[in-house]
Amino acid sequence: MSKLIPDEFLVSIPDLYQTEGSLNPICHIKLFTPDSNWSWYIIEFSKADKNTCYGYVQGLEHELGYFNLSELESARGQLGLAIELDLSFIPTAFAIIKNYDYESS
Repeated sequence: MSKLIPDEFLVSIPDLYQTEGSLNPICHIKLFTPDSNWSWYIIEFSKADKNTCYGYVQGLEHELGYFNLSELESARGQLGLAIELDLSFIPTAFAIIKNYDYESS
């Protein structure tokens, strides 16, 4: 169980490696720091450990990779604010998010 994401949100996310062959997977959930420019877009979520995620991270670098919800739960931004779930985020294709990321930098 995650403190950041309600279980009902996690049920519909593909398990780890399920989108491995996809060229344009869906980013299902967005997490962000309200006091800095970091964001995490979850593409896959481990149904086994309920902690490991695969997705797109925008931070110092912008890259696809693995991250743990337990680490994000304890992380804080520059002003000490906790990471939050973006409730207004609509699942979006990775290519759209990456393209927007590229155009806005």
